[in-house]
Amino acid sequence: MTDVTDMTDSRSEFLTVRGLRHHVRQWGTPGAPKLFALHGWMDVSASFQFVAQTLAQRWHVLAPDWRGFGLTDWPVADGRAGSYWFPDYIADLDALVDVYTEPGEAINLIGHSMGGNVACLYAGVRPARVRRLVNLEGFGLPPSPPAAAIRQLSRWLDDVQTPPTLRPYASLDDVAARLRKTNPRLTPERAAWLAPRWARQASDGQWHLLADAAHKMANPYPYRLDEAKAVWGNVSAPVLHVEATDSDVLQHFSGAQGKDVFRDRFEVFPNLTEAFVDDAGHMLHHDQPEVVARLIEDFCRN
Repeated sequence: MTDVTDMTDSRSEFLTVRGLRHHVRQWGTPGAPKLFALHGWMDVSASFQFVAQTLAQRWHVLAPDWRGFGLTDWPVADGRAGSYWFPDYIADLDALVDVYTEPGEAINLIGHSMGGNVACLYAGVRPARVRRLVNLEGFGLPPSPPAAAIRQLSRWLDDVQTPPTLRPYASLDDVAARLRKTNPRLTPERAAWLAPRWARQASDGQWHLLADAAHKMANPYPYRLDEAKAVWGNVSAPVLHVEATDSDVLQHFSGAQGKDVFRDRFEVFPNLTEAFVDDAGHMLHHDQPEVVARLIEDFCRN
């Protein structure tokens, strides 16, 4: 198990792309082969620390905070929090890849959960820019029939009128407890390390999550699985789909249909390899970081 008392910490770089100040966390040595790591929803780039600790010996790991998460700025319009659309995540990634690569350089791309979904779409619309793609528990969403647009738009309008909020926490211990409530496998030591990187103390003395509450707003558009699969089918890079055997997210999404039905969607990737991580849930990079790091390294070094 990674020792949190003896970890290679990351370096932070801030740069402006697409008019927004972004934070990019880095491990390893510049000049080493690159791995771009994309975090999930309601998470931060520091989430990759336990995996990057192992990879930093031979790789240059670059992990941006998505807009509205971590230390990256929030888009603000007319004094109110902006909206968050998947095309913006993809465009931010495209701009960051331009900054950190040479012309014509193809990247190794890793994404967890929402980051995995962004990575899969990016690899389909920019196939020449992705050398290897590792998708950690990025499943997409259950398909939505056209009639679902009525409910989605209605929920979105309700959220526009009454924006969601995020509760603050009295102490870092409370933040760590919240992390462990979401993921009971997370060790107390890892939770304590993540807590001050997942939240920040404000002038009111309380700890606030490093996330814009606007991320909690309903999406006004239903999930269009057929469109996503059309993009995935255009991916030219070899793809490694890594799934936790105890994935609560997959179980939630697949429901009574069963996990195999939900997995069928990945058959559209032209060059797909699957791997399964035991004794791990959705946050598999926290639960089994050494196993995940080995899978990433073995796949991307070929």
